[in-house]
Amino acid sequence: MGSLRTLDNSWYIDVNHFARNTGWAHSFMEFYALYAGIAFLGLLLVTAWWAARRDHDPTLAVARVFWAAGGTVLAWMFSSMLFKPLIAERRPYWTLHGMEVLLAKSQEFSFPSGHATIAGAVIAGLWLARRKVLASIATVAGLLLAFGRVYVGVHYPWDVIAGLLWGMAFILILAPIAVRILAWFTALFLGTPLAFLVAARPGASGQTITSIRQRTKA
Repeated sequence: MGSLRTLDNSWYIDVNHFARNTGWAHSFMEFYALYAGIAFLGLLLVTAWWAARRDHDPTLAVARVFWAAGGTVLAWMFSSMLFKPLIAERRPYWTLHGMEVLLAKSQEFSFPSGHATIAGAVIAGLWLARRKVLASIATVAGLLLAFGRVYVGVHYPWDVIAGLLWGMAFILILAPIAVRILAWFTALFLGTPLAFLVAARPGASGQTITSIRQRTKA
């Protein structure tokens, strides 16, 4: 563990040195690493939901996107409320002195990164939802967000790597059960005033109900 900590510290210092020498990027990275990155990933999820409503089987497509969004929230909650207090790792700026820190210092624990957890979950969720273009954009945006958390000085590299892996694993492992439940739940909206949440095309309701029955029999 000592050698891993040394390596983690070394990577953090390298990124911090890079940040010191790229002052022109500070304003963008501060904003992106704190707010904009999460907001952009959220926008991608909304766009995926809007597109899923026009799928040939909208209930299943929307269920996958709903799991991408809901699973992201659950993964973040586990990360922030369970893992962080349990592991209780201090932020790098409290243990490594003289580092460049671009955001306000916090007493919250560091491992795993909540922002990276969200990024990993959204990336996996959009690939699971088969939104290839949006998933590709999310992959770039999510990795930039994870890097940004180290760049601004608030996380070790291992914090964001673990966050990415945890978010992805949570989404993918629970997907078979979660998507099946959500597909059944979203089908309840069909034939109601809330049908627009699931299907954009008027004729999609009958196709979806037939598809659900076929999957249930299978």
